[in-house]
Parts: sequence; structure tokens; C-alpha cells
Amino acid sequence: MIKTEKILHLKSCRGRKVRVVREHYLRERVPCYSSRFHTVPMRLAKTDLTHYVVPDATVVVDYLEILEFQELRGIVFTQTACQAVQHSKGRRQYNRLRNLLKDPRHDCVLFANEFQEYSYCPREKGESQEKWQTRSVCVYAAAEWYYNHLAGMMDIVMITEDQDAVAQYDKLNSGVCVLSIQDYLQRFWKQLDAAHELYSSISQALQEKESEGSEKEYAEHLPAEILEAGIKSGRYISGTLNVDKHRAQTEASIMTEGFSNKNTDVSLCVLVRGGKNRNRAVHGDLVAVELLPKREWRGKVTALTEGQGEEKSGEDDGSLPLPTGRVVGILQRNWRDYVVTFPVREGTQSQSRNSQRILTVPWDRRIPKIRISTQQVDALQDHRVVVRIDSWESTSLYPNGHTVRVLGRAGELETEVQTVLIENCIHVAPFSDAQLREMPVNSPEKPWRVDPVQAAERRDLRESHLVFSIDPQGCEDVDDTLSVRSFADGKLLELGVHIADVTHFVKEGSLTDLEACTRATTYYLADRRYDMLPAVLSADLCSLLGGVDRYAMSVLWELDAQTLAVNKVWYGRTLIRSSYQLHYELAQALLDGEPAEVPELAELGSEEKDAKLAELTQALEMLTHVARHLRAQRDRGGALELEGVEVRAQLDEEKNITALVPRQPLEVHETVAECMIYANHWVARKIQETFPHQALLRCHPPPRQEFFNQLVESARARGFSISTRTNKALADSLNQAVDPQDPLVNRLLRMMATHAMSQALYLSTGAQSQDQYYHYGLALDRYTHFTSPIRRYADIVVHRLLTAAIEMERGVGPCKALASNKELEETAQHINNKNRAAQRAQKLSTELFQCLFFKERDPETDERCVADAVIYSIRENGVLVFVPEYGVKGPVYMKSREGQVVAAGQDGSCEWQSGSVRRYTDHISTTSGCGTSTFRLFDHITVRISVHSTQCHADSLNLEIISNKPHRSTESQQPGSQGRCQLVQEVVRLAEEAHQQAQEKEAQRPKLSKEEREFRQSKTPNLYSLLEEVRELALMDLAMVPQVCATTA
Repeated sequence: MIKTEKILHLKSCRGRKVRVVREHYLRERVPCYSSRFHTVPMRLAKTDLTHYVVPDATVVVDYLEILEFQELRGIVFTQTACQAVQHSKGRRQYNRLRNLLKDPRHDCVLFANEFQEYSYCPREKGESQEKWQTRSVCVYAAAEWYYNHLAGMMDIVMITEDQDAVAQYDKLNSGVCVLSIQDYLQRFWKQLDAAHELYSSISQALQEKESEGSEKEYAEHLPAEILEAGIKSGRYISGTLNVDKHRAQTEASIMTEGFSNKNTDVSLCVLVRGGKNRNRAVHGDLVAVELLPKREWRGKVTALTEGQGEEKSGEDDGSLPLPTGRVVGILQRNWRDYVVTFPVREGTQSQSRNSQRILTVPWDRRIPKIRISTQQVDALQDHRVVVRIDSWESTSLYPNGHTVRVLGRAGELETEVQTVLIENCIHVAPFSDAQLREMPVNSPEKPWRVDPVQAAERRDLRESHLVFSIDPQGCEDVDDTLSVRSFADGKLLELGVHIADVTHFVKEGSLTDLEACTRATTYYLADRRYDMLPAVLSADLCSLLGGVDRYAMSVLWELDAQTLAVNKVWYGRTLIRSSYQLHYELAQALLDGEPAEVPELAELGSEEKDAKLAELTQALEMLTHVARHLRAQRDRGGALELEGVEVRAQLDEEKNITALVPRQPLEVHETVAECMIYANHWVARKIQETFPHQALLRCHPPPRQEFFNQLVESARARGFSISTRTNKALADSLNQAVDPQDPLVNRLLRMMATHAMSQALYLSTGAQSQDQYYHYGLALDRYTHFTSPIRRYADIVVHRLLTAAIEMERGVGPCKALASNKELEETAQHINNKNRAAQRAQKLSTELFQCLFFKERDPETDERCVADAVIYSIRENGVLVFVPEYGVKGPVYMKSREGQVVAAGQDGSCEWQSGSVRRYTDHISTTSGCGTSTFRLFDHITVRISVHSTQCHADSLNLEIISNKPHRSTESQQPGSQGRCQLVQEVVRLAEEAHQQAQEKEAQRPKLSKEEREFRQSKTPNLYSLLEEVRELALMDLAMVPQVCATTA
């Protein structure tokens, strides 16, 4: 071991230069991680590798995207190159490199060249750190050491963009080949077209960056050390930039949660108005803001803008000024992949010999236009393209970027769906062959059977317990079952919740586990889903189907039959066989004593059938009795009953969507939900008590009181008083706010309460104090997710924690070390981010198909484009409404851009006339030549629905008032039974025509790529072609709905 010194010139928080001398030890033995040496852990273990790749620092910094291709394996990242990424690109890019090194699918390693005696290159006197890191000799020394260390058994390829280094080092060692990236791709990966195109795009972007002008368009960002000192002193405020999606050009803000400084006038929100004050910050960036003088403070704009929907906001008064500031520095860039559209070109914006520069328009309105250099401007016009931002210099009005891949022509269904996924950072490639090889086999030739060892270790409930599942009709991923029984002469009850034992099949650290962790959840879109686990698990071996043996994780409570008090709780692994696979409507029919056919009993004799049916009905009644008690307990603690818009999709035997039915609330829904909540709560208690600093819980923070303003004011306008002091007070207030003449009033109030809620989050118990564990909505002191491991990775983590807790209780230590608090907190944050992305993608997907439904209809003549709407919010120039028939929310303007206002005639019909509009707390009035028209909160009006289409952004629904009276179609146009049949036939006919047209169109289109074909998981008819049926179902008597559903199933 050789001792040397590293001299660092740093700056203190006050800006003073500090000379730091650190001891640096060089060793001869540093692990190479190659399969050629079996004395060290192997990461470069692939036997089919022909060479190792050693990129220099410049390549890693600028071309990391190319190195992320899974085809490129056996990459050796030097410590020098990794540190260059950290220093020049920031934390986000460095974490991306770290994730690449952690992923075993890429066969990449980190080589500590700065601690290896023969590969270490000391900095020369006066040499900057950046220049030293990018000096090619540092990486070449590491490449040469690798070749000599492996005794010539493996060729080494060093890749660099330094042409002088290529000429200098390429001939020095016959076993070390030095190439440029372009030459390397051409020689070794000639067929990898995507990598070649990406290299060309990045190279053009880098060339354009070098040719930028010198005239400054924005102020320079302050250095990091000045920003840090300013934030500590309170001069600057740090926070994440949030650009208003409706006023993207003019209004943005930063949320400063947890912020405290000497300036007591600063609230949690700081406005940033205008592009100059934003100073090259992009939505999502972590920025430092300096407050402007108070005379320059402004308020938020409350007038409706194009496409505006519901927003969460504390204040609804634009006259109140808020702290306003300007961005002085970027603490962390959070750039991601963006989908842009190449607009139809009116003329070349800027052109060089080999490429053209064009301003592309991002799909997300909050992102500025991105300047792209490409040779394919004409071919990419009117296409959606994935791009990445490379830089945004102070001399440029717009950021520079490069193209990554082309999605397709704007407006095509598959293009728009992939756009939704990419905009939410969702990447779900098909499961790899290596992952599928880890899966157990279950086929007719080789059926899966229970392992005798597992049967001996588990508690066998197959004969002793009546186990059944209750799920939506057509559900294939049954991850929870229930049981309930009476014993001890009726003095005791036993309630059981049995959850699929996914962790038996998905071992921690396996490729399947890594992929499940990366996805974190199953993604549900309007016409498809992307599973977190392979289908052999999610739809088969981990699905608790009826009549087959399955592994489960169970929680069993022994309850007093009279008081339902808990005597004891048992946790453990079990072996179960579900006797009945019920759906909600069937279970409710059995509870209500209605005639119902249970498929599992269809072939039994009359006497045996009646006995088993009575046994099942008794179990359901007993379960309902227990669930009512559990719900009453939570109600006393302040549990909230919130409201959302939910539509259930009916599936056929091939799992295709055949119909959509608005979900009818049934008591059995609450029964199942209460049992799942109870299990989650008790498992949370168990793992938190066993691992107080390493348990994964789900908390729901209390909402900020200002978010309840709209709810309180809206309820007051209707004569109701809403108290938001506690969750108990809020729940009681909502229960009393019922208008017997209009049930939609209470529904809308609950929807407002839901919108005001904070988002529930996962956390590690070691990262938060115990008072932060509370779940506000459920009124529970501890809560987690345990009951859906097939579709949520958090549940898999909890299952492993519960297994470890059970083993510790038995005196057996966990077979594998648990994740540390830091690791668990990182996992929790990752899952939180993915859950938010999944929710956004589902919402955008639904909006996409709603637009597709209305886009093909003439709003002037098609009666399906006219619907009843309820006003739930008043704005400066219009109102926000909810359309119950389609579950749509949106703005309705009372004043146009031309200054005209809505005027209502004697018959209620509305037209545009010259006039004025005035807003009040609970209503809005328009005055014109026809007189004054008033629109109050919760008034029913009639709107016409049309689609507002744009080339570069997502389509949106446009709602226009046509009458100030309710839409009476449900009363005046109630069809008879014959008409209903004709309507259903019309639905089927239109669906078949749409399917035929889609096939004809598909035949004319170019063939999809393999990736696109594998992404398609559902067939036509799609959601938008079935919303017509939803509308017709809404017109029918409730008694007829089940009959129609049965006809269309």
C-alpha cells in the first residue's frame, strides 16, 4: 500500500478559499469483478462477452444514454468518470448512473481506478479538477491495467471523443483498442439503429451548444456556494418550481413546505411571474428564489382559462397579493424525457450544412419550446417525438435538446397512449426471458403442485375453514380471500383475511423482484393495463382462484361473539383452497335473500346445494355483522367517507371490455373494504412494534385548512355548516349536509372534501416521529398496505417484514438482513413517485378516450353531446361544472374573449350578447340587453360538449351552456322496453362498425414495431366506443340495468 496526498481547493460557506490536504492510499489489489477471476464477486459474468468497454469521462458525461442500451454489456465505469458526472451533471444524472451500475441486467461495474497503484494518475500542478477528470490518460491507464490484469484473456475497448487520444493510444497496446463512439458503434453494433440515431442527435446538440451566440437573454445563475449561504441566512428561498398548466407563460410558483426563516411575511407559496423571472428554470426544477420588493408582489389569477379544470388552491381571491420573487439559481435540474411535436414548417428557422434547427412544441404546456437540431425536419412534421434537454445557456431564449425516438403521428391512438406513459415517466417493456425463466411452470403437461415441504411448514386451512373471495366480476388477479366461523359453542368468532403469498415466488434481489420494484405498481389505463408481475403469477399461481390449492399469508382474529373484542391475533403462512369465487353483485344478492345462482353449486343435488348455500349465506351475514362493527369503531374515531367518480368495466371470457357500468354502491363493498383495512391496520401494528425503525407504513397527513375554503363556502351557500377542525368534525358535518331534493349536493361536497385532502404516502418509521404515522382519512394510528401484493410493491415489502417479524417471534432470526432505514425510505419515496405517476396516467388516459368518444360526433346535432351539469365553483368569468352522466368536470364561460356574456331567455335558452359579468361568493350574474341572468352554486344547467383539438397538445373537452335549466332528457325521453332493446342493438352495431373500420385502417397503416405489438393488452371495442352504452344505461330504470348488463356481457 502506498500513501500519497490529494490536495483540494474548496470554498467555505462564506466564500473563502480553503486548501484541504487528504491522505490517499494506493493499493495493488483492487477488485476487477471479472468472471476470469473467481476469488472476487463477479459482475462481468457473461460468458458470451467478447470484450470489455471502458468509456472516458467525457463519454460518460455526454453520452450516458447510449451506454444505457441493454445490448451494450460489459462496461467498466471508472471512478474518475463517475465523479465527473457527479460534479458536472448534478445529483439526478449521477443517480441515473448509480442505478445503471446496480442493475444486474446491464453487466456494468465500477472500477476504483483512483485507488489502484498502476492506474492512478495524479493531478498536475495547477490543473483543474474538471480538466484532470476529462484527461484521457486517466481512463487509458485503467483500460491498460485491466488488459494486463486479465493476462490478455479479454480485449479492452476504450471509447473517447478525443481524437488526439485515439491517435496517441490506439497503437500502444494491441489488446487495448481506442475508438470514438461512432467508430465503436459502427464496428461492433452496426445493426443497432437506435443507438446510431441517438449518437447523431446528441452530437448535433453538442455542436449547436458550442456555436451559441454571446448576447445574454437571461441573468447568470449564482454559484452554488452563494446560493447555499443565502438559503441558510434567509435571503433566498428554496423550493420546487411548479408552473401553472393553464397560464404556463406567465405564472409559476414554488412551494416552500417546512420553510422557516427570519422573514415572517413569507407564506408557503411564492409566485414567480413571467419568463424572465423564471430565468431558465423548468417545471420540476429545485430552485433558489429571491423575493421582490413588496410593491411588486402580485396575486394569483382566478379567471378561467382554456381547458381549465379543478385546481387545489387555498385562496380564491386574486386581489390578495402573495410573496413574489425571481429565480437566482438552480439547485437541482429535474429534466426528464419530454414528448414534443414537430410543427408544420412555414420556413426553416435556422439551418447549417448538415442539419436544421427547429423549435419543437412540448405536449406538456408547462415546458418551454425546445430547440432541436435534426436532418429529418420534413419527415418528422406532425409527429410526436421523445426528446431530452441538454442545456439552456443564458444566451439562448430556449433550451437545446436532442431527439431520442419517434412515437408516431400525432392524433393516432397508440401514439397518444405512449405519450401519456412517457410524460409520466412510465417505462414498461415486456418482461425479459431471464425474468420469465425465474417463474414456476404451470401447464397442462407440467401442472404446478404444492410442495410437500411447504405443506408441512404452513398451517393447513383447506379442510377446516370456509374460504371465499368477493371481487369485481371478471377479476383475474384475486389477491385476497376471507373466512369467518363460529366456534366454542357460539361464544367465539374467528375472522380471517388470507392474502396471496407473492414473496414465496418473488425472491428478494431476483430479476423479477428488481423489475417489480422498478414498476412499483400495476398501471391501469382506459383500454389496457401493465402488470407489475408476470401473468403466470398475477393471473395464475398467486391468484387465489376457486377450487385450487394456493399459498397465502393470513391474519386470523379470535373475537368475542357478543362484544367482538379481539382476544388474540395469529399471523402466519397458510395453505388454502377457496371454495367460492363470488362477485360483488352475487354476494349482495345472497345477503338480500334474492334468488341467485352460485356457479360452484350448480352441479350439486338439491339437498346438498341448499345446505351449502345456507352455510355460505350465514358466513356472509356473519362477515357483514363484523364489518359493521369495525366501521362503527372507525366512525367514532373520525373516519371519512369520501366520494369519487368510478366506472366499472365489464370483461368477456377473453378479458376484453364489453361494457361500462357506473359502479353502484353496495354494502358488500364496504364489508370487504373494512376487512382489508382491519388486516392492514393489524399488520402495521405488528411490523412497527417489531421493527420500530425499519417498518414501511402508509400515513395520511391532515390537509391544510386553507384547502377547505371552497368546501366551506360552497356548503354555506346551500345553508350547511362544515367544520374542518378534526376529521371527526368533518365527517359529521358531511353526513348532515344532505339536500333531500338533490342528492348530488352531498356528493359534490364530498368530492370537494376529497380534492382538499393531502395525498397518502409511504414512509419508513425510522425517518418520521410516531405522531406522523396517523392516517387522517381512516382515523387509524398506524396503517400500511398488505392486502394487494400482486399489484403493489409496497405490499411485497410489508409481507417480507411480517415474515421477519414472525420468525423473530419464534426465536429464529431473519434469513436475510432487513433493509436499513435509509434504504427503506428511498424505496418508499420511489413507490410514492410511481403511484403519483400511475394516478396521473390513468386520469389522462380516461380524458383521452372521453375526447375520442365526442370527437366523432357533431355537437350541434347529436343529442349525446348535450347533458345536465351542476355548478360547483364560481370564477371571475365563468363557473366550473360537473357532468354526472359522463363523470366530466370542466369550465363553462360566462364571458367570451370578445367581451360578450351569456344571456338567458324566458325559456331558459342561452345566447351571447354584449354586456357585463359580476362575480359573488355564491353566484355569478350577467347583465345584457335581455336583463340579468344569475347562476348559483349547485344550480343544474344544460351544456353542449365538444372537443377542442390542437396539433401539439392533448385534446380537451369544451363545455358550452345552452340553457340555464336542467337537461330533462331523463324524464321526457324515457324509452320503453322496445326502445331499450333497439338502443342496445345500436350500441352493438356501432361497436362492430368501429371495429371493422379500425381493421381496415390498420391494414393501410405501416406495421407496428415488436415493442408496440407487445404493449397492446386489450382489444376493441375500446372505452370511447362504449361510453355511448353508459349513457343509455343511465337513462334506464335501475331494475333493467342488470338485465342489459347480462345481455352485453
